[in-house]
Amino acid sequence: MVKRICVFAGSNLGAHPKYKVQAQQLGEEIAKNGLELVYGGSRVGLMGEVANTVLAHGGTVIGVMPTGLFRGELVHTGLSRLIEVKDMHERKATMGDLSDAYIALPGGYGTFEELFEVVSWAQLGIHQKPIGLLNIEGYYTPLLNLIDHAVQQGFVQEKHKELLVSAEDARTLIRLLDEYQRPEFGNKWTQLAE
Repeated sequence: MVKRICVFAGSNLGAHPKYKVQAQQLGEEIAKNGLELVYGGSRVGLMGEVANTVLAHGGTVIGVMPTGLFRGELVHTGLSRLIEVKDMHERKATMGDLSDAYIALPGGYGTFEELFEVVSWAQLGIHQKPIGLLNIEGYYTPLLNLIDHAVQQGFVQEKHKELLVSAEDARTLIRLLDEYQRPEFGNKWTQLAE
């Protein structure tokens, strides 16, 4: 059962105005459903929009920020709880430990890295948590196409595509995460016998 959602998102607002609007809608849905937000602790970008909206709707927000890594003015000082950690590795581990599910909003290299790490860990069975893409204005469609290409080229098994769920709106995505049933996977290495 999903109680806390870890959100990965851009530290910028992005080029399309719907990114900000949908980030706010995600925050509203998180609070409305009585869920808690876990995220990187910044007050700027899409990250800040989600956090501010959860807080504005009376929800709980837990930020996880490495001490001294970012300028002080980027740290959100109005959170329900701010956890300071020593580095990025501890940040991601802490966010994962605190969360029951993951959502990736549009973002850049950092968002991609966080997303692919949790997908890789799910593939290896390190965690069983659902992972969702909020595919605002088709932002993640090229990524989903890349995964299809990786399947066609024999680097990802067809069944492993089910590790990710995707939706164009927050309400649907939260429902999909709550209903998620992890499929049973066999051996991921095709050269080894099942």
